[in-house]
Amino acid sequence: MAARAYWRGQIRLALVSIPVEIFSATKSGAQIAFNQIYEPTGQRVKYEKVVPGVGPVDAEDIVKGYQVEKGTYVTMTDEELDAVKLESKKTLELTQFVDYDEVDVLYFEKPYFVVPADDLAEEAFIVLREALKKTRKMGVGQLALRGREYLVSVKPCGRGIVLETMRYADEVNKAQSYFRDISDAKPDEELLDLAETLIDRKTGKFDPSQYHDRYIEALRDLIEQKRKGKKIHAEEEEKPARGSNVIDLMAALKRSIDRPGGDGGSKAKGGAVAKKAPARKDAPKKAASKSAPARKRA
Repeated sequence: MAARAYWRGQIRLALVSIPVEIFSATKSGAQIAFNQIYEPTGQRVKYEKVVPGVGPVDAEDIVKGYQVEKGTYVTMTDEELDAVKLESKKTLELTQFVDYDEVDVLYFEKPYFVVPADDLAEEAFIVLREALKKTRKMGVGQLALRGREYLVSVKPCGRGIVLETMRYADEVNKAQSYFRDISDAKPDEELLDLAETLIDRKTGKFDPSQYHDRYIEALRDLIEQKRKGKKIHAEEEEKPARGSNVIDLMAALKRSIDRPGGDGGSKAKGGAVAKKAPARKDAPKKAASKSAPARKRA
């Protein structure tokens, strides 16, 4: 069964309009849902929608309402909400272009695949994609989706384009208020060398298929044990050590490098064999590669 488009409309760049379809680029992972149970009888707790003084009501009699003052609401029907005139409901106008790494990662929310709606739209779509690649820019605009208008970005992705919904400025906490108490002191050079060596030895190609949700697996195992009537004994977790001094940190880093899995022949977690760290030199560092744009962090 073909995937259903999440949105259909057009991307507009000045006087050029490109009919496109947008599809969700992600899917929900494995989840285990728990119900609330009334323990004395083992029955599931259910919830009813009730109105004070009226009692339970039918879903068909419920409408959306906005509270303008305490106890007073302006009600809206779905038809009235759909009638709100907003150009971005059908058109994504690219109003600005910025460098890939100019936007902080905190602003990006959810990705979508963008494809040309038909063969006639393909030529203009490819021109936009390749222009974004050559200039190493991403387009920014606003798009109405499912009841709200999002700030969005578009950037090339293989043969297609990826659109990402973004958060507005008032939806992002300022990092400074959380990081201001962290010292700006420079680390000890020997400690830094050891940490860099450990990172180098554990560096490998990222393969997301190597990772899985271990918590879900542990929950399934727990449920199976309970189903079989086994008694579960909770183990007390060891609390992490706090306030370790520099000598402890130095020893821990050295042990991390010397332990199995820390040497040059071990496999990094991504599945690739980690390379042995080269000796540090004072030669100038090479310029960063342009093949993979880095995102700016807070």
